[in-house]
Amino acid sequence: MTAYHDTEWGVPVHDDRRHFEFLVLEGAQAGLSWQTILGKRERYREVFRRFDPASVARMTPADVRRLLADPGIVRNRLKVESAVANAKIFLSVAREFGTYDAYVWRFVNGAPIVHRPRGPAEVPCTSAESDALSRDLRKRGFRFVGSTICYAYMQATGLVNDHLVGCFRRSA
Repeated sequence: MTAYHDTEWGVPVHDDRRHFEFLVLEGAQAGLSWQTILGKRERYREVFRRFDPASVARMTPADVRRLLADPGIVRNRLKVESAVANAKIFLSVAREFGTYDAYVWRFVNGAPIVHRPRGPAEVPCTSAESDALSRDLRKRGFRFVGSTICYAYMQATGLVNDHLVGCFRRSA
């Protein structure tokens, strides 16, 4: 967790494949710990084709059955099927806006929202922006994109900076 925090969490993402990776992983994390998901991340990268959304969008029901038998990932049918369905919608959004990155950064006016929490209790679980993102994603057909999942996604991809005051990562 320390390495993830120190090198990755909250760093602004501008790569569609990385955005897709975090959407899949945050959806898989629902009801579980992020530590559990990080422990399975490499296997997710392997079985979800390095998070290439075009490749994931082509996955078949046979691929889904194979994934559901893989102990290296979260074997929840709804989560696995949503990753495949979301990949198709992700590609549609990317076509509509030029990139998915261009689409998602609109929700924060193109720049990270910087909060100044002094402790973990001051870090929110949702925001007006995550509510709006969740609403829009769901309207487009995405699944496993509630506001709490979207807020965690926004934190992970640097759309929101929730590093605590005093943390060396706040300004890095």
